[in-house]
Amino acid sequence: MKRRAFVKLTVAGAAALPFAGCGTTSPDPPGPPGAGRTPLFQVTDIPANPWTAPDHHAGIDELIALMGRRGLKFYRSPVTGDEAGPGGLIAADDVVLIKVNAQWKYRGCTNSDVVRGLIQRLLEHPDAFRGEVVIVENGQGRGSLACDTSSSYGGNTEVHANAEDESHSFLWVVDHFNDPRVSAFLLDHLRLNFIAADDHAANGYRRFENVSYPCFRTAGGRRVELKEGIWTGSAHASNLKLINVPVLKHHDRGGSEITGALKHMYGLVSMLDGQNGFRHYAGLGETCGKMIAAVHTPVLHIMDAIWVSHAALTGAPAENTFRANTIVASQDPVALDFWTARYVLHPIDGNERHDPDYEGVKRWLEAARTTIIERGGLRDDARGIAVGDPTLTESDMAVYTAAPGSG
Repeated sequence: MKRRAFVKLTVAGAAALPFAGCGTTSPDPPGPPGAGRTPLFQVTDIPANPWTAPDHHAGIDELIALMGRRGLKFYRSPVTGDEAGPGGLIAADDVVLIKVNAQWKYRGCTNSDVVRGLIQRLLEHPDAFRGEVVIVENGQGRGSLACDTSSSYGGNTEVHANAEDESHSFLWVVDHFNDPRVSAFLLDHLRLNFIAADDHAANGYRRFENVSYPCFRTAGGRRVELKEGIWTGSAHASNLKLINVPVLKHHDRGGSEITGALKHMYGLVSMLDGQNGFRHYAGLGETCGKMIAAVHTPVLHIMDAIWVSHAALTGAPAENTFRANTIVASQDPVALDFWTARYVLHPIDGNERHDPDYEGVKRWLEAARTTIIERGGLRDDARGIAVGDPTLTESDMAVYTAAPGSG
């Protein structure tokens, strides 16, 4: 079987596809997910030209519809609908941070078409969105939201976004919307500036145990303090939401071996807080787990597998990337990393280092899971997070699949 045909079969996970040991993997029937199982939402066969209407991405639109059919409403609203309800994820007054990978460019960074489609749906909140959307990243001194970083590219500073049009960088997306509710903030220049717990003015990083997190003022004038929330001048408000949008890809030998939802949290910590050696890589799982469970739990993780870089974390050259035309989302980053590594990344070339049972991956996935459980799991009713304990057991996962236009 040719690689492309094999990956399409494996990734699609159509009904009756008998993955050994896998949980429920099926097309999307109506109704809530099975009790006690962690749902993963997969959209396949996303067209190369994903635009179904201005700024409407076919994959993102289908994902939000699929989640809604399974009981996870994207919009928080007093009015219940197909994609909205009182227990939904995003309220009309939320400040939404979209964490992207922008340390690299080409297909080593998050697909900006996916981000553009996500922003459009946030702005279309049924209760009239009056909050703010901020694209964020800390590339640890090598990041660029213009997708023109020269790191590992021999000094090349040309713009090469991971998009159908490579000029459509994250900053292009912000300019394209031309909306005061949409902005971007590169955290690289803050990574050396550490501030005290009572400093609500300076942009910088705050230390917490052996991790750190950013505090900054958005273009809209709101004070974001990632762990505590939105500083109002006298207290912290809870209307801060994080959507984690990593690109699925290979990582270096002896590192994490794969990059997904968990490893993506390295782009929110400052590597200059004194723990760099520990994080690379003995403390990988602990760091990711602590950032997610003790600093700020994302309301949703959306794995970008439009293009999968299976042989180089930089996303170049082209022969090291594979077009899977897929996105997969979950509130459980451990399950999401496990499942997408096994059924999206690993089948591309059969590299054993991309199998989540490979010791170099399994060890830190288990450490992340343990840390999250020790910190109380993934549950926050006020923000619509209801996972409980993350899982690495396939029988505890319910994977629901749809393609654009199939709902």
